[in-house]
Amino acid sequence: MERAVVDKATAVREGEALPVDVVDRWLKQHVANLEGKPSVTQYAGGASNWTYCLDYQNTSVILRRAPAGTKAKGAHDMGREFRLQSALKPVYRYVPQMLAYCEDDHVMGTDFYVMEKLTGIIPRKNLPRDLVITEDKTRTLCTNVLDSLISLHEVDYEKASLSHLGKGHGYIERQIAGWSERYSKAKTWNVPSGKSVMKWLEANMPAKESICITHNDFRFDNVVLNPSDYTQIIGVLDWELATLGDPLMDLGNTLAYWVNADDDFLAQSTRRQPTHLAGMMTRDEVVKYYCEKRHLEVDDFTFYEVYGLFRLAGIAQQIYYRYHHGQTNNPAFKNFWVFIHYLMWRCKKAIKKSGK
Repeated sequence: MERAVVDKATAVREGEALPVDVVDRWLKQHVANLEGKPSVTQYAGGASNWTYCLDYQNTSVILRRAPAGTKAKGAHDMGREFRLQSALKPVYRYVPQMLAYCEDDHVMGTDFYVMEKLTGIIPRKNLPRDLVITEDKTRTLCTNVLDSLISLHEVDYEKASLSHLGKGHGYIERQIAGWSERYSKAKTWNVPSGKSVMKWLEANMPAKESICITHNDFRFDNVVLNPSDYTQIIGVLDWELATLGDPLMDLGNTLAYWVNADDDFLAQSTRRQPTHLAGMMTRDEVVKYYCEKRHLEVDDFTFYEVYGLFRLAGIAQQIYYRYHHGQTNNPAFKNFWVFIHYLMWRCKKAIKKSGK
């Protein structure tokens, strides 16, 4: 049963193959006890960095590299991602063990890193069919996932000597300015300008912010579950965007992906995690749970909600820009422009409801 529900990589996408012989030779010089020549598969879930599984005779490792094509400034920095997880591992148990980092472009044309493989369930759009699901267990899964985010936000980054992870204070202002600029630069003719949303965010920034370690891409499909008990979290993946930031903005990012069971058909069509299941909290319940657990008083979550949706639109637009200009041929990105229209509509709907 456990083997049937464990997440597996699939065939490598066309145009994204690794130079296996060269990579294998480098790995055996930097990672101990790798036997034989690896078979290589690729994880299809990621829309940004490319992630591969290299199965050796005696073990398996995960390799992450940046995608081909034009990159946003500061994005897809494999060295930063490797160093961040290495530093965070001692104080946050859900981080995978880092194994090696390569900054020599001669190996495969870009830098990359290798880490341990966490074998478990990735809760993607739907949980595996062979999994015995109950409402009570799903509720426990939901709270455990949120608790793992809360645990991250409560790490004392100064005591753990992690102050170098980001600039810290001034984060809210930098994020609004940065995502506004990135969206505008990546805009294609078939998506909204986003100007009214950008202006609203700039005018409604909270006066206070708190700073903690933020993941900035915290979703169900970035956690790994114990295959023998799907309520238990054994790992958190994809630390590409982690930094020192505001925890409520991190929660807003998480809720941008959160599709309630009663959401409209467009939301359901873009759902990529099992938040629709009986036992899962709604977005409003998540905010209440998070704030109660951390003893926070938040009168109005609208700013963080709109920010999360707008930021997601920016991420999607940067990805769609690559597809639109022929820098990737992944068919999953073809209709992202429709999703961006929808996200902007959600932003305006939330703004109107708030009355601000």
